[in-house]
Amino acid sequence: MNTITQQASLTQRDRAVNWHPYTQMKTADAIIPIVKGEGIYLFDNEGKKYMDVVSSWWVTLHGHSHPYIAQRIFEQLNTLEQVIFAGFTHEPAIQLSENLLKLLPTNQKKVFYSDNGSTAVEVALKMCIQYAHNQGKKKTKILAFKNAYHGDTFGAMSVSGKSFWTKPFESMLFEVVFIDTPNAENLKDLQSQIRNLKDEVACFIYEPLVQGAAGMLMYNAEDLSSLMKFCRELGVLMVQDEVFTGFGRTGKLFAANYLAEQPDIMCFSKGLTGGTMPMGITTCSDEIYNAFWSDDKHKTLFHGHSFTANPLACTAALASMEILLKEDTQMNIKRITHQHSEFVKSLAIHPQVENARQVGTILAFDFKTEYGTSYFNEIGKRLYNEFLQRGIIMRPLGNVIYLVPPYCITSEELDFVYQNIMEVLDLFRN
Repeated sequence: MNTITQQASLTQRDRAVNWHPYTQMKTADAIIPIVKGEGIYLFDNEGKKYMDVVSSWWVTLHGHSHPYIAQRIFEQLNTLEQVIFAGFTHEPAIQLSENLLKLLPTNQKKVFYSDNGSTAVEVALKMCIQYAHNQGKKKTKILAFKNAYHGDTFGAMSVSGKSFWTKPFESMLFEVVFIDTPNAENLKDLQSQIRNLKDEVACFIYEPLVQGAAGMLMYNAEDLSSLMKFCRELGVLMVQDEVFTGFGRTGKLFAANYLAEQPDIMCFSKGLTGGTMPMGITTCSDEIYNAFWSDDKHKTLFHGHSFTANPLACTAALASMEILLKEDTQMNIKRITHQHSEFVKSLAIHPQVENARQVGTILAFDFKTEYGTSYFNEIGKRLYNEFLQRGIIMRPLGNVIYLVPPYCITSEELDFVYQNIMEVLDLFRN
């Protein structure tokens, strides 16, 4: 079978059976069959290679098919592939919890495993609501930022900003109070809102520093720290969603490393396993954990997943974390951060660009159009296809273009991406 027939066959077979995420299947372009990944590159079955500068939905920290992670998973696969995590445990889960907690804020003491970012958030929300319930209190309102995105399950949707994504389910979502992200001008007003609700609020959930799916919206660590300090003084529990920002994306190991205050609960996924296997983690303080520690079985956290703390996923996470902490990886993160900060200066003066911004390895800007910034801006599809033709995988959020590259990308490869961005900006210039 020649490659053209193969591609047609794979594409046709896929369309016959698969429903792809965030895709209007009727109008979607033909799906590209990928047969191999190596480093920052993905290869289709015609041999064309693509630079994956969005880390395949922000998960691939160290590049595709990393040999060390693959070898560790292979060894674990031949030892123990799965065991129920209720009543049993295993070395990879214990070691991963031990290693992760050493890197987190000092108040994080316990680890609860799940399957992905949405479920990590679901667990956090249930912890907070039942925390109050176990103490004989009823606190059911949640505080969240406008434009938030915390996942696509019902609890995660509830605490995400209301949009076309959530509209069909609005009547089924629980009550959430949405507030603006903090700045010097609105901090007092935000404090007033929270003070008035403190006796009803189960928790405050937020994406620190960067609201990813909302269009890489960024805000200051100092302002968030001030808001967190106020919540701490009022006894409002805080859930820090680091599903996206965790494991080096912001230039430091976690966004928490920029903050003066500590959350009560933290959520992780995406880069957790280096992009190799699905896994979610929710960590919490002793204060949270102790509210469930009881002779009363009704105070148990009744939550679990079939693949909770899967040994293969735990092993992948351990291997990824080991690579992340190596000096050369940390130097790469610093190099990418520096290159981004220099490139942002060039973007900022381009007439086709608005709001060029960057934190750590995350770079974003708005492609200026007469329709304003929107996820549904049609320029996104045109930009996506143009970059694809150039062998670069970008997935613009409407007219918001962003880079979240794997840490193994070289300076030359990053410069190549920058050059193509400038060429595309000129090509599509109004």
